[in-house]
Amino acid sequence: MNEEFKARARIMKALASPARLMIVDALRRGERCICELQPLFPMNKSTLSRHVAALRNVGIIGERRAGVRVYLRLQTPCILKVFDCMAGVLRSEADRHAKLVRK
Repeated sequence: MNEEFKARARIMKALASPARLMIVDALRRGERCICELQPLFPMNKSTLSRHVAALRNVGIIGERRAGVRVYLRLQTPCILKVFDCMAGVLRSEADRHAKLVRK
């Protein structure tokens, strides 16, 4: 199997979680301390850290440390284009289902 497709699959796998998609979405407005993200997610800190690590390991997000705080940012903001594409797919599917119901 082509290595490029394996790499793409790793990125898609990292995004295949509602929590990880929410983390990426939360970072669309800029860098945020992980302590700011914690209240947005109904999970313990270690689970949130594992989600962050999965995104960091494939290069989607980056981090910097300032004292005891860890600040996260989108390492590759172009990933947000995937969100736009997903919204288009969802709209298309909704339209298709609506047409089926009307028949």
